[in-house]
Amino acid sequence: MWSKLFQSFYMWIIYLTLAILLLVMTILPKIQHSHWIFRVPEFAKIQITYLIFFTFLLGLFTDSKEYLWYYQGLLLVLFVHHSHTLIKYTRFYPVKKHRQRHKSSDKLHFISANVYQFNKEYEKFTGLIKKYNPDFFMTMESNGDWEKAMRSVEKEYCYQHKVTLENTYGMHFYSRIEIKEAKTHYFVADDIPSIEVHMKTADGFSFVFFGVHPPPPSPTEEETSKERDGDLLSTAKCVKDIKKPVIVVGDFNNVAWSRSSVLFRKTSHLIDPRIGHSFVSTFHAKYRLLRFPIDLMFHSEDIFIKQLKTLENFGSDHLPVYCEFFIDHHNDEQEELIETATSEEKAEAEIMIEEGKKEDGDRETVVTEDL
Repeated sequence: MWSKLFQSFYMWIIYLTLAILLLVMTILPKIQHSHWIFRVPEFAKIQITYLIFFTFLLGLFTDSKEYLWYYQGLLLVLFVHHSHTLIKYTRFYPVKKHRQRHKSSDKLHFISANVYQFNKEYEKFTGLIKKYNPDFFMTMESNGDWEKAMRSVEKEYCYQHKVTLENTYGMHFYSRIEIKEAKTHYFVADDIPSIEVHMKTADGFSFVFFGVHPPPPSPTEEETSKERDGDLLSTAKCVKDIKKPVIVVGDFNNVAWSRSSVLFRKTSHLIDPRIGHSFVSTFHAKYRLLRFPIDLMFHSEDIFIKQLKTLENFGSDHLPVYCEFFIDHHNDEQEELIETATSEEKAEAEIMIEEGKKEDGDRETVVTEDL
C-alpha cells in the first residue's frame, strides 16, 4: 500500500514538474528579448511538442489529483499551439507541386555543409561530394586545413570563392557553373562573413547564391542573438534589391518559425521551401532526438525546389543539406507565397540591424577545439 502511495506521489511530482517546465519553455520565446535564455527554447519546439504529448499521456495514468484536468487542459492547449506552427513544415500542409517545363533551366544541384572546423575526416566529405556530384557546394567553418583538403576537388570545381578563417566562421564555395562575380560581406562584424556569388548556367540562366553563417545565441558562444539577427536581416535587405533569382543558404543558427526568421523572409521577399515539405533537421548530427532544423534555405519566386533533404553524416556536428532545383522565369505560381513586411516590421528589422552592429562578439581570431 505504501509503495503504491509513493509511486503515485512521484508520478504526480514528475507530471507537475514537466507540465510547468513545458509551459515555461513555451512562454520564454514569446518574450522578445535577445538573451540566449529566451531564444534557445525556439530551437526545441519539435521536442517540446513531443514532450507535451508524452506528459499528457502520463496524466492519464496518474491518480486523479485536485486540478489534474486543469493541467491536462493546459497541455492540450500547448500541444495545439505548437502543432499549429509545426504542421506547416510537414507533408500534411497542402502546397502546390510544380512541374519542370521546357522554358525552365536544367536541373541544378548543390550541397551546403557546416563541416565543423575540427573535424579531420576530410576524405569522407570529399567522398560525399563525389557521390552526389553537385553542380556547386559550400562549406562553413572551413579553415586553412579544410581548404588544403578540398584541393583534390578543385580541378572538377574550377570556379571558387574562399574566405579562409580560423575562428569557425570560414566559408568556401566551389562551382562547376561559371562565377561572374563574387563578394564577401561583413554586415555586422569584421570576422563574420557572408558570401554573394553571381553565376550563369550553360543554358543561359543567371542567379545569385548567398551563403550565411551568423553566430548563435548560446551559453557557450554569444550571450544574445543580436549579431545573428542583425546579420541575417542585413542579408535580407541586400537580397531584396537583387533582380535575379536568389537562393540564401547556410547555418542560420536559427529556426524558420522564430521572429527574426519570419522578419528575414518578409524583408527579403523570399520563400521557405520547408513549408509543406519537412523540417530537414541538421544539428546535432549524432543525436537524432536532439536534432534541430537550423541549416535553412530561402529562395525567390522563380526558383522551384524539386528536392531538399539531409545527407549522411561525415564526422561533423551538422548533417549536410542537399538541394535540387530549377529556374523558371515564366512561372508565376509561387507569387502567392511571398509575404512582405509591414512598416512596423521594417522598423523592427532596422532596429535589429543596428543592435547587431553595436554588439561586441569578443571572439578569438584563432579558435582551438578545447575552448
